Amino acid sequence: MRDGQRFMIGPGGYPDLRVNAFLASPKMRVLAGTTNRDYAYSLGVWLNFLVGRDVRWWEATEDDVTEFQFWRMTDPQNEEPVGGSAFSKDVAACKKFYRWARKKYRAPDPFEEFDAPEAKRRSDVRWLDPAAVVRWRDLALRGRTVTGRRDKSWRGRNEQRNVAFVSGLYGTGLRVDAWGSVVLPELPAPASGRAYFTCTLADECAKGGYGYSYWMPRSVLARVRAYAEGPRARAVRQAQAAGRYAAVSGVRIVVSASREKVRFASSGGATVERPWRMISQAMRRRLYWEGEMGLEPLSLWLNGDGLPRAGHAWQHVFREGNERIAQLGLEGFTCTAHMLRHSFALKWFSIGKLVGAGRLASLNEDEARDFREQFGDVWHLVQTLLGHRRVETTKDIYLEPFRSLDVELLLAHAEGFPIGPFMAAAFAAHPAVRTDPLAGVR
Repeated sequence: MRDGQRFMIGPGGYPDLRVNAFLASPKMRVLAGTTNRDYAYSLGVWLNFLVGRDVRWWEATEDDVTEFQFWRMTDPQNEEPVGGSAFSKDVAACKKFYRWARKKYRAPDPFEEFDAPEAKRRSDVRWLDPAAVVRWRDLALRGRTVTGRRDKSWRGRNEQRNVAFVSGLYGTGLRVDAWGSVVLPELPAPASGRAYFTCTLADECAKGGYGYSYWMPRSVLARVRAYAEGPRARAVRQAQAAGRYAAVSGVRIVVSASREKVRFASSGGATVERPWRMISQAMRRRLYWEGEMGLEPLSLWLNGDGLPRAGHAWQHVFREGNERIAQLGLEGFTCTAHMLRHSFALKWFSIGKLVGAGRLASLNEDEARDFREQFGDVWHLVQTLLGHRRVETTKDIYLEPFRSLDVELLLAHAEGFPIGPFMAAAFAAHPAVRTDPLAGVR
């Protein structure tokens, strides 16, 4: 077993050593962090399903798999059915487990001949326009009321950190785990006259292991640095005073670090130098450097106790934020981390279309031509910003609203700028795009 290793306890209170051997196997260790987590969860769902049918996992048959599909996706008695995308992930996890178990223990594979249904991811996608993003942030994370005033009963913790993190998700388009993996040395230095700063997402922190360039708006960088110099610095000082960092096991002391690479002491005492692109999320949380007051983590995002924050912890922020908004009477006005990525794509598709149509007054003819030559059509612009390897992924999943609307007609009738009012008008009637529910309310 390794530190942080996932494991399962059976309903009788004892672990199944074979299942846990799979979770600790190289088959699982080579997976990306989020995929490893999702596969472990899917396997747990399958094992619990078999417990309900009084079937041991090594005795399961194809009939059990068929019943599993019915219960997971269709059964009226299942209060939380899933779509094809989630079930396909379940099947992929179970196939990987049984292929391993067949070689290791000669266990029969009930999933061998089973094909998962084609996933229809597009129906699960939701968007927010720029005004809705701001409204959700203010209500859910900043303790505002529907009138825009400060809620006197608001006791939200880590407000400045959470606002900076959510603003960064929407401003950069990064996935939640990727944005949560950023370390202090990777932050760009402020520079006057620049609206965006070019950054690099590490291969080890990107989905599929393929890093890419992303662009951080000045407003996001300002929020992040304000958090780092304020609440984060206080959390670090309190953790140092409590001796919390000295009790952390497996720490790697950093000797030097730049935006491109880091040098740190290995477990054997030797000094190791690596580019940031090769440093995994787990290793990043173990990197500390010696400051004037003692040890300090290099991780940008910290919990309230000053320890590095794991990527999955951000889901609590969105869940609690959505619960607060529901209490304010705005049922259905919800947001998730991935919705912000979708919304980022929609915003930049709109901007790209306006540039292509010559509707942005801030660009002259030469600048607009350079823009088109740099990115080709608008789809490739958004593909670049999202870090997709295939433009078809961008077209098929992220930007469906433009498939059902006459873009040129929208462009012809859009009333001025900035982009926020344009998008609010353009997508007001689209059922999957959420706009500010309080627009026009004083």
